[in-house]
Amino acid sequence: MLQLLRRLFSSGEPVADPIDPTMKFLIVGLGNPGPKYENTRHNIGFRVVEKLSEDWQSESHGALARIKHRGKQILLLKPDTYMNLSGKAVRYWLQKEKIPKENLLVIVDDLHLDFAALRLRGKGADAGHNGLKSIDQMTGGNNYARLRCGIGRDFHPGQQADYVLSEWKSAEQTGLSAFVDTAAEMALSFCAHGLQNTMNKYNQASKKKKKPEPKGEDAPPRE
Repeated sequence: MLQLLRRLFSSGEPVADPIDPTMKFLIVGLGNPGPKYENTRHNIGFRVVEKLSEDWQSESHGALARIKHRGKQILLLKPDTYMNLSGKAVRYWLQKEKIPKENLLVIVDDLHLDFAALRLRGKGADAGHNGLKSIDQMTGGNNYARLRCGIGRDFHPGQQADYVLSEWKSAEQTGLSAFVDTAAEMALSFCAHGLQNTMNKYNQASKKKKKPEPKGEDAPPRE
């Protein structure tokens, strides 16, 4: 009877149930927009989120895709702000979609890790990466998950910026697809199974010897 009365006095328009904020996630792949940077090491974050969807729309501060996975609503974001201003896009979408910061995952290149090594962490220093530095500043701290994707550090002193903005070598192209696939799996696992379970499953499996950290700051383009 109650359902009948609701139908009789309703406006006839279906009312969508509000989405529980804890069921919404934002996965951000860091990179620089445009074909000039498409196949560069610095854009590994873009490649990972592109693996999760082919349906992208141009939105405020970047390209956005929406997917569902194991009952979770997931927003995928490729900021168009260039690396140094990534935090502007991240803050905008966290606030607009009312997504809690603990449901944010940032996918980023890391030249302190060997090629194809993957590390998921719940927080951490920016390690000289200007994309992470911007997000820290714009969101009020480094208390968010980040998936670090190893790109190696085969460069001479002073050539760090050129290296991260260079394209993958032919030898690296062979393992790049599997590298991206695993990173995409980890991103979905973070949403479905949580940070700790995903770290336990993947971090040890992909653990490799860490090389010494080079000096200097990451210097992506400032267009």
